[in-house]
Amino acid sequence: MNDRSEPGESGLVWGRRVFTGWKVVAASASLWALQSMLWMQGFGNLAVELRSEFGWSKTLFSVAFVATRAGSALISPAQGSALRRWGTKRVMRFGSVFVLGGYIGLAFVETKLQFFVAMFIAAFGMALAGFLTITSALVPWFERKRARALSIQTMGFALGGFAGPVLVLGFDQFGWRASLVGAGAILTVAIFFASIIISRTRAETGEPVDGIPADRLTDEPRAEGVSDDHFTARRAMRTRSFWMISLGHGSALIVVSATIAHIALYLTEDRGYTAQRAALIAGLIPIFQLLGTALGGYLGDRVNKRLIVAVAMCAHAVGLLVMTWIGGPAAIGVFVVLHGLAWGARGPLMQAIRADYFGATYFAQIMGWSAIIVTLGTVAGPLLAGMLADATGDYQLGFTIIAFLALFGNVFWFLATPPKPLDGSGAATTEHPLAG
Repeated sequence: MNDRSEPGESGLVWGRRVFTGWKVVAASASLWALQSMLWMQGFGNLAVELRSEFGWSKTLFSVAFVATRAGSALISPAQGSALRRWGTKRVMRFGSVFVLGGYIGLAFVETKLQFFVAMFIAAFGMALAGFLTITSALVPWFERKRARALSIQTMGFALGGFAGPVLVLGFDQFGWRASLVGAGAILTVAIFFASIIISRTRAETGEPVDGIPADRLTDEPRAEGVSDDHFTARRAMRTRSFWMISLGHGSALIVVSATIAHIALYLTEDRGYTAQRAALIAGLIPIFQLLGTALGGYLGDRVNKRLIVAVAMCAHAVGLLVMTWIGGPAAIGVFVVLHGLAWGARGPLMQAIRADYFGATYFAQIMGWSAIIVTLGTVAGPLLAGMLADATGDYQLGFTIIAFLALFGNVFWFLATPPKPLDGSGAATTEHPLAG
C-alpha cells in the first residue's frame, strides 16, 4: 500500500509517515532557538561585555542594534524575490557564510568601526537564514493549523532566549572572544543542515495543506479573514489591511526591541544587578513566552486573532510601566510575566494574520515589504531608550514613552480588518500553491 494512501485526520501524519509540514516546523524551531540564544538575546549580553571593556555608550549599542535590524529590513523585499527565484536552501546557505564571517569579526573587535562592520556582516547573514526565510517556508504548509504551527516555531525562539545565560557562562569560562567564534561556528553548521528540511515544499512531496486531504476536512468555520485568494505584493500594498498590520506590528516591536537591546543594561546599571543575575532574569522571560505561545497557538485558530493581539499589546505596556515606576523585585517579576506572555501570544499571530488575509503564494514578498515599515518600531524602541537614558541618567522616561506607544498601536489593529476579496483583475491565484 502506498504510504500516502491513509492520511491521518489530525494532520500530524500523512499515510504512515510524519507530515512534512511538522518536520519543517521542528527544524525551524530548532534553528530559531539557536539564533535567539546566540544573536537576538546574545546581543544584550555582548553589550555588557563590550561596555565593560571599552566603556562605549548605551546610545552606541542602540545605534548598532537598530542599524543592523534596519539594514536587514531594507533587504527584505529583495530577499523575498530571491527566495522565490533561487529557493530557500540556497539563500540560507549563502547567509551562513556571512554569519560565520560576522561572528569571527566580532571576536576580534578593537574599535567602534570594526564593531559596526562585523555587526552588519553577521546581521546580513542572519537575515538571509532567519525570520523571513523560515517563516515564508513554513506558511504554505498550513491553513487551519497555521497559528499552531507558527506558535510552535516561535517556541524555539523562546527556548533560545531561556538558554541565554549559557552564553554568559561561555563568556566567563572562555572569554567573550573565544565564545563568539564558537557561537558563529555552531550557527553556521546548524543553518547548513537545517536548510535541507526547511527548504522542502509541497510541490516536491505532493502533500495537501495541513496534511489533510480536501475530502477529510471538517466543516468548522475558518478564522477571520482566511480566504482562498492569494494577493501579489503589489495588490496587498493597495489594501488598508497591509498598512495597518505593518504599523501595528511595528508598535509591538517598539517594546520588544527596546527590552532586547537594553534589559541587561537596565538591570545592571539602574537596578544594580550583576551581569549573571541580569542574564538570568532576562532568561526567565522566554519561560512565559513559551506559555504565551502555546496559549496563542491554541486560541489563534479558534478566536479572533486581532483581539488576542490587542490584549497582548496592553500587557506589554502595563508590564513595562510597572517595572519602570514600581521598585522591588516583584515589579520586575510582573514585567517578566506580562511581557513574556504577550510576546509569545501575539508574535506568531501577526504572521498568521498576513497569511490568512493575503495567502501563502507571495507571502515572502509581502512580508519583505512589510518589514520595512515594521522596522520603524524596531528602530524607535532601542534608540528612544538608549538616547533618553544617556540624557537623563536612567531608563524611566524612555521606557514610559515606549509603553504608551505600544498602547497606541491598538488603533492600527482595530483598523486591520480583512481586505476585500480579489476581483480577478490582478496577477494572483485563488488556488492553494504547492510550492513554498
